[in-house]
Amino acid sequence: MHDFAFIFAGFAVGLVVGLTGVGGGSLMTPLLIFVFGIKPHLAIGTDLLFAAFTKMGGTISLARARIIDWKIVGQTAAGSIPASLVTLYALSQLGPANAATQTLMTTTLGVALLLTAAATFYKAVRGKAAPTMVAPAALADATRALHWSLPILFGAVIGVLVTLTSVGAGAIGVIVLMLLYPALPLPRIVAADIAHAVPLTLVAGLGHASIGSVDWILLAKLLAGSLPGIWLGAHLMKKTPDRVIRSLLSVLLAYAGAKLISI
Repeated sequence: MHDFAFIFAGFAVGLVVGLTGVGGGSLMTPLLIFVFGIKPHLAIGTDLLFAAFTKMGGTISLARARIIDWKIVGQTAAGSIPASLVTLYALSQLGPANAATQTLMTTTLGVALLLTAAATFYKAVRGKAAPTMVAPAALADATRALHWSLPILFGAVIGVLVTLTSVGAGAIGVIVLMLLYPALPLPRIVAADIAHAVPLTLVAGLGHASIGSVDWILLAKLLAGSLPGIWLGAHLMKKTPDRVIRSLLSVLLAYAGAKLISI
């Protein structure tokens, strides 16, 4: 019965990700901690690989559609991957199951969820504010950040956040890219964010696995549910009021974030 609950949880999260594009980490990690009683370090480590595998399929289809701006992905990853490795080294030295480390993880996770809630609500209210297309001649200018160092700097912040909490590569990443590349069409921003999340969550997830913070059997159960859930969500997306779902999600994430901070 417990096995079915994990598969259903994976399906539910996959469905929401497919419907809204909100990162699975912001939903799956608090679900594993609060509903299933999984230790924070195991929930975070397992969810990182869950995110890497679920977003890999999306990245392949986006790459085939030629809407991923690899320059943006590379610049952001230049900050996030090294920051993730440094954070993993610090976690290995502190010990992921250490009480102080667990407190750091849950508090940072709570803050990350509150930020994600704010970002999700912003996207619900201002979802149509970004351009949806740009002339090919203007694309080179649209993929140029306000300053070359900003994608690396923000990438590093996201790298630390994702490695510590498994949250940040989704809604927060999209908002950051919207600020850095205001002239870039929204589909290209989302595509760059998803493509960047794959190597980041893979590196962070494998790093967590190396220090014993991944439950492989749990991961398999979650993936068994999430992959069909994402497929169904993506097909239902056009028939669902996006703003209503995002607004409800922002309230749910804010509640989970506040609860984690108060632990």
